[in-house]
Amino acid sequence: MTEFKNTEHELKLFRLRLFAVAMLVLVCFSLLTARFIWLQIVRHDAYAAQAEENRISVVPIVPNRGLILDRNGVVLARNYSAYTLEITPSKITMGLDELVDELGTLVDIQPKDRRRFRKLQEESKNFESLPIRTRLTDEEVAKFTAQRYRFPGVDIQARLFRQYPYGKTAAHVIGYIGRISQRDADRIADSDDEANYNGTDYIGKEGLEKSYETQLHGTTGYEEVEISAGGRAVRTLSRTPASPGQNLILSIDIELQKVIEEAFGDRKGALVAIDPATGDILAYVSQPSFDPNVFVEGIDQQTWDELNNSPDRPLINRPLSGTYPPGSTYKPFMALAALELGKRKPSDSIRDPGYFWLGNHKFRDDKEGGHGVVDMYRSIVVSCDTYYYMLANDLGVDAIHDFMKPFGFGQITGIDLEHERKGLLPSTTWKANAYRKPEQRKWYAGETISLGIGQGYNAFTPIQLAHATATLANNGIVMKPHLVKMIEDGVTHERTVTVPKESYRIPLKQENIDVIKQAMVGVNKEGTGARVFAGTEYTSAGKSGTAQVVSIKKNEKYDAKRLATHLLDNALFTAFAPADKPRIALAVIVENGGWGAEAAAPLARKAIDFYLLGKRPGDKAKPAGKGDDAAATAATTSGPDPVGNDLRD
Repeated sequence: MTEFKNTEHELKLFRLRLFAVAMLVLVCFSLLTARFIWLQIVRHDAYAAQAEENRISVVPIVPNRGLILDRNGVVLARNYSAYTLEITPSKITMGLDELVDELGTLVDIQPKDRRRFRKLQEESKNFESLPIRTRLTDEEVAKFTAQRYRFPGVDIQARLFRQYPYGKTAAHVIGYIGRISQRDADRIADSDDEANYNGTDYIGKEGLEKSYETQLHGTTGYEEVEISAGGRAVRTLSRTPASPGQNLILSIDIELQKVIEEAFGDRKGALVAIDPATGDILAYVSQPSFDPNVFVEGIDQQTWDELNNSPDRPLINRPLSGTYPPGSTYKPFMALAALELGKRKPSDSIRDPGYFWLGNHKFRDDKEGGHGVVDMYRSIVVSCDTYYYMLANDLGVDAIHDFMKPFGFGQITGIDLEHERKGLLPSTTWKANAYRKPEQRKWYAGETISLGIGQGYNAFTPIQLAHATATLANNGIVMKPHLVKMIEDGVTHERTVTVPKESYRIPLKQENIDVIKQAMVGVNKEGTGARVFAGTEYTSAGKSGTAQVVSIKKNEKYDAKRLATHLLDNALFTAFAPADKPRIALAVIVENGGWGAEAAAPLARKAIDFYLLGKRPGDKAKPAGKGDDAAATAATTSGPDPVGNDLRD
């Protein structure tokens, strides 16, 4: 039976299908057209910029860090280029220990390199490139380059490195740089200078490297590079060069610094020397010291533990943060206070029996039997304690505080280093605020007595003592002490002075200053400093001091032979020269050194000899001539000085 097709129905069905397909095609083309309009018209600018960014890579150009030089142009911190073997932990394909072992067959990797890398890894992000070995030799570079394909995530980078050619010398002044830690990165992110640290791996950590970080860092440059789809650089489109950091010209004389540090030897202590007329710090010694080079690439744990746990505390910046009683070096300032406040005249004298009674408490002089009749000049020359016990009692603690404060005692000097300690210049107000119990907050008359000889609550930093001595030498004109003398532009080499003028003047009578200076000259001619300063080619002024580390019980004598080394007295000495027009003023402390005239004064003499005369320790001294003071010449012999004074202070 033949079946007839319904042509009309099939045609209708075909047309329906054709319409559906046409509509589908139309919708698809509409969507494509809409998407095209969205991409090419609506979002054209955004995607064009993104495409350009994919085509162009912006690479930061890290600026050369500024140099640090001493006052004579000697380079103390410099940059040099070298190759570094670096690992990016997120890109390696084998275990880290296994990888380092394999690398060790090509490049010398020491245990300390591994420890340092582990420490850096703890402080860094996983995708950061970290050095496993720095300063590769050409042979090591060649060996690794030939085998590079074996080590994904490992590469060689050309880096600029910081070097401190003088090592331990002046390390506490210069400080050091180190890799940017997470804490540093967070601080940079919160600052207005974040963009300037793109591509930078290092930042100042301590010393002048830290306090002058902004000046030393420079300005980061940028390079626009066209890259292929494979990420290969094709050409450089534009370049904004980096501006190098500014150079620091220090006031330090590095040769003077070396002479003093060598003279200290294994002893602990500090010495600060200042030009009184300018505030330039000529030498800034903190002993023992450390090598800042070990910090640059990240210090390994073992070396860190050795430095941090050493009983000698080499990382402590003693001139800045060490606080000590000034001992008898305080006496010239006490005498000046007496003159200025009308409590004493230079000719006023006392009879010293070797002690001073206050109530039922006996304050002893260091010389048994006393010094006899003592006026102001002699009180400084022989360092008579009894004279200053009485003077402190007459002045009172608050008068002492108010007079000493302008000299910088117990005050921040403003030196251009961070973490300066204030020290302690006591007063009744200070004590009332320092303690909680009523009986502790009260000031007792007996507490004032010890202040007169630089003991008691007095606690000052070596920089404060040197600053006060320089101010006295400069007749009360206060110059801010500073380590950076000038800042030099890295491009134009134009120099800017950091401290162009005086800070202020202390209103002192010149005749009173002259009395004190004359007495301090007497110290080095016929007093406690005579033996050390005998035969000098210049006239110097000085004052020795000895400060107790432990208290001596009533009716008990100080016996150094019975005490452990760390319990011995601290030895101090202050000086300036030439006495008539000082070019150098200094303060020195030798921790547990014993007597100031024996342990500290020789260091002062060596420093002044070198700075004024160019003499180094060991150079043959000039024989005493006709112009030399007879008493000073005679004082070169052992034993008491020519006039029978005790020279131990």
